[in-house]
Amino acid sequence: MRALLLDVPQSLLDERRRLGHDRLDEMWDGVLHMVPPPGGPHQKRGTVLVSILHALSKQCGLEATYETGVFAVGRNDDYRVPDNVVSRPENRTPRGVDGRAELVVEFRSPNDEPYEKLPFYARVGVQEVLILDGSTIDLRRLVGGQYVAVDPDSSGWVYLACVPLALRSASDGLVEAFWQDTTEFL
Repeated sequence: MRALLLDVPQSLLDERRRLGHDRLDEMWDGVLHMVPPPGGPHQKRGTVLVSILHALSKQCGLEATYETGVFAVGRNDDYRVPDNVVSRPENRTPRGVDGRAELVVEFRSPNDEPYEKLPFYARVGVQEVLILDGSTIDLRRLVGGQYVAVDPDSSGWVYLACVPLALRSASDGLVEAFWQDTTEFL
């Protein structure tokens, strides 16, 4: 269900904050998007991927986290909360990532809006956006201020630029991840 409230009652915002339901909310240029929590399969895939990204990021001098806000620099009313974020330590602040991230990952859920987030991610300088929808892998790389799709190689592998990780579609709606002679299925 989609809903639009032109004036959100403070009591609703207070209740969401009290219950912890606001932790995934996003502000899109001053417009509040109340995002439902991800389901079990989404959480499981995101947790597996962030554990891989965490280890690889440390080796590259980067940081990987789960459900971290990516903010337009200097603004509190324009941010998104992707499933996974890889960024340089200098772009980290107590509130999340200010501006550029090396990679954001969006696991597509029903009624999700990952493609609508692309202009924001480009504007703040996110270098790569990975959108996973079942076994479908859509990796986009920022080139000249716009995203360009990264095509798989002849074996179906798509390679991230920020960390040494390759992904390809697998059977049963899964994604195969390969790094340092290790394979995991998401």
